[in-house]
Amino acid sequence: MGFAARVRELTRADHRAAQHVTYFDALLAGQVDRAGYAALLEQLHVVYQTLEEAAEAMRDDPVAGPFVVDELHRLPSLVADLEFLGGPERVDRIAPSAATCQYQARLREVAFTWPAGFVAHHYTRYLGDLSGGQVMVRALRESLGLDADGVRFFLFPGLDPRTFKQHYRELLDNAPWDEVERQRFLDEVSWAYRLNTDMLDELGRSVVRESAA
Repeated sequence: MGFAARVRELTRADHRAAQHVTYFDALLAGQVDRAGYAALLEQLHVVYQTLEEAAEAMRDDPVAGPFVVDELHRLPSLVADLEFLGGPERVDRIAPSAATCQYQARLREVAFTWPAGFVAHHYTRYLGDLSGGQVMVRALRESLGLDADGVRFFLFPGLDPRTFKQHYRELLDNAPWDEVERQRFLDEVSWAYRLNTDMLDELGRSVVRESAA
């Protein structure tokens, strides 16, 4: 078993938990309105702004650098989606939740100086976006009537997801980490999943309360 396959197998439970949080269940069921969807994009803006700052810091690193692919970057799409949904001032009004602040703090702690830590968070976010994006786009188009405008975050023009994910797995397989570093990477991937799940759980509780009201 290559290392990429091992990562996928050992973090399967973390990945499954991240897929079945209250927020995503509500969104896929058509129970999230535009304001609730924009609230998700606001929290993701904080995460991706930090992660993509880390990508610039890691761009010249011999191990982490090959994972930095500009076509993956989500921040411009997030800005475009938020401006479409709430006007040009929407980004300036973003207030990160407590869980998002914890997520951001962990990124600042590990992703700017530790190559494997950066890759762990990079892997967790971008491969998840590539894998689940089309499902989200269909749900948002059906429930909120959004076309390209408003869902650009989930679109990756210029990238073939299947080909790119295979390339990404090859990079993981060839990363020159010993077994100790590989285990640290695996631990950080699990931590990244938990931080994301906490952020979505907190957001889900807020959206559900607002919908009930």
